[in-house]
Amino acid sequence: MHRLLFISLLVLALTACGGGGGNSEALREGAANLELTSAAFEDGDAIPVTYTCDGEDVSPPLSWGEPPEGTESFALIVEDPDAPVGTWDHWLLYNITTAARGLEEGVPPEEELSDGSLHGQNGWRRLDYGGPCPPSGTHRYFFRLYALDTPLELEAGATKQELRNALEGHVLAVGELMGTYGE
Repeated sequence: MHRLLFISLLVLALTACGGGGGNSEALREGAANLELTSAAFEDGDAIPVTYTCDGEDVSPPLSWGEPPEGTESFALIVEDPDAPVGTWDHWLLYNITTAARGLEEGVPPEEELSDGSLHGQNGWRRLDYGGPCPPSGTHRYFFRLYALDTPLELEAGATKQELRNALEGHVLAVGELMGTYGE
């Protein structure tokens, strides 16, 4: 009995540590496609060491295409669904201005950027980019950019679940870029 209780509590704890991974497909439903690319790596390729905990651990440069009419802001979620504790959140950035068509390498680790963009809380409970740092094996890292019909009413430091809740019903288009890193 104690063993079953322990296993149940362990599963709950590991699920909670994942940061509320949720189903990204739900946010895509009915959304248009938005091109998302990086000058540092191609979709499906390895992420260069510079952008990982084994390197400088700075955010990679990102670029995106013209969003659909009615876009009022962008939000970015970067996550690793292969983490042993469940989906791990590497970067949350939201209220990115509609004038932006990309992010430069090395976005500063500030709660609020000069353009008004806000950092959310990553898996390390920091308000910045945390690069790939898998404990073992090769992991996939999904960069998802959401074009939204409104700026989000969130303060800096929102969790991924708070961000996902705020995104619901406001996603016009989604761009996705996946990179790998590991052994």
